[in-house]
Amino acid sequence: MIRPPAALWAGAVLLLGIPSAAAPQADDTAERGIPGDAVARWRPYSREASQRFGVPLDWIERVMRAESGGRTHLAGRPITSRAGAMGLMQIMPGTWAELRARLGLGADPHDPRDNILAGTFYLRLMYERFGYPGLFGAYNAGPGRYAAYLASGRPLPSETRAYLAMVTGTVTGTPSGPLPSLPQRPPPALFVALRSGGGPVEPSPSRAGTQASGSLFVSLSSDRPDR
Repeated sequence: MIRPPAALWAGAVLLLGIPSAAAPQADDTAERGIPGDAVARWRPYSREASQRFGVPLDWIERVMRAESGGRTHLAGRPITSRAGAMGLMQIMPGTWAELRARLGLGADPHDPRDNILAGTFYLRLMYERFGYPGLFGAYNAGPGRYAAYLASGRPLPSETRAYLAMVTGTVTGTPSGPLPSLPQRPPPALFVALRSGGGPVEPSPSRAGTQASGSLFVSLSSDRPDR
């Protein structure tokens, strides 16, 4: 595993004293197949993550919808892919261990709030490296594989192309049409910029030439061959 530069983490200090978002009411409608927006159910946590890391709420919910459909359980068990990806944001064990240590999260990767916080921070890191909409391709395929695609033009896996079509409307991970609106700047107390002098995410074209080799963590999704 290649770790991110120390300076990146130094700028990503979280103020852990911030009160957590109000917990969504516990129910099992999503697990029982009752109609409703299972992703919206977790919006208090998603909104908290959006504010902390400067990632648009819509991006978080698009990823959650594609990864888990907002479900925390499947067939009575915590939702886990065949390759081991866990929880609402489908985080691989190695990535979870890294993010948990860096963000001071709890021990349970399936905890909805912690899983959303971890997945959102990873989205922020993928944005810093690949821009929009490349962050979604990297989230699914893994940063190493996505960087290889940018460097060589080697086709993305069919799973990743389908994933990109679902979350962005493009199968290439490169901008198509107007970029989304800029997110609002979060209050300074909730977010410390990842880069010196940086701010919240501002959607920009995919940064094909940025850090084209290596990876920040073990990949989240599709270095999971059998999801």
